[in-house]
Amino acid sequence: MTHAPQASQDPDRITLLCADGTPLQGHFLPAHGGLQAAQHLPVLLSPATGVKQHFYLRFAAWLAEQGHDVLVFDYRGVGLSRQGPLKYHRATLADWGQQDQVAALNWLLQHTGQDQALLLGHSAGGQMIGLLPNHHRVARLVGVAASTGWFRGMRPAFRFKARLGLRCLVPLGTLIKGYAPTSAVGLGEDLPAAVARQWGQWCAAGGYATNAVKHTPERDFHALVRTPITVLHAEDDDIATPATVADLLRTFPGAPTRAVCLRPSAHGLRTIGHIDWFRPSHQALWPVIAQALRGQA
Repeated sequence: MTHAPQASQDPDRITLLCADGTPLQGHFLPAHGGLQAAQHLPVLLSPATGVKQHFYLRFAAWLAEQGHDVLVFDYRGVGLSRQGPLKYHRATLADWGQQDQVAALNWLLQHTGQDQALLLGHSAGGQMIGLLPNHHRVARLVGVAASTGWFRGMRPAFRFKARLGLRCLVPLGTLIKGYAPTSAVGLGEDLPAAVARQWGQWCAAGGYATNAVKHTPERDFHALVRTPITVLHAEDDDIATPATVADLLRTFPGAPTRAVCLRPSAHGLRTIGHIDWFRPSHQALWPVIAQALRGQA
């Protein structure tokens, strides 16, 4: 059985600065394992929408034991990176890719002295490499439950719930509160208004982050990405379905891509879904993620 270390293994709390001056908070976990550590590239762990970095710390500690330096962080407006009342945040979902992931990747490479890193993105964290001008410094992208969340690619029953939440209830709540009360409809932590607005728009349109750069082709790197991309998704995931995963991978026409669908029972689990991959209760999946990072999945 995979050992899940305690999150209290003293990860280093760090502050990184984005190009637009926005500070972000993260944790850096150095590799363990002696000579093994020198064999593996550092890992940037980019969270899902509305999921705080602390959710990933036990997994990150385990991954550090496998010989990887690991950086995990909160996007602007989320968790430790939130500054002041949420209703005053002007962050956008595009900022998370164009600013936050860019800065986090640069920090990790500078801190470790490496030319490239591995990007492990959970859901939205694995969907925005086409917005990164430094995409060429990602040696491999592993997207866990990563897809476009395209409504039309979801199963009909969940499609209705997703549309109702992101296109009706959340916008209505945003008008009342000044921020997106996504926690009230089971969509993670509350979010800055513009983040939730773009989230709904992108899911409705398909193509996800391509919608952020339709009118600014100089900031669109999707066709230039050559990074090998592997998406791991679960058979029982209502969001990352075969159709929504395919919708994501088609946005990277120049990259070698692969989708791997996991059946919960094959790993001794009753369910996997969209979020649970990184919970200690699902540590049977962790070696699968590590193998994918090393190109072995």
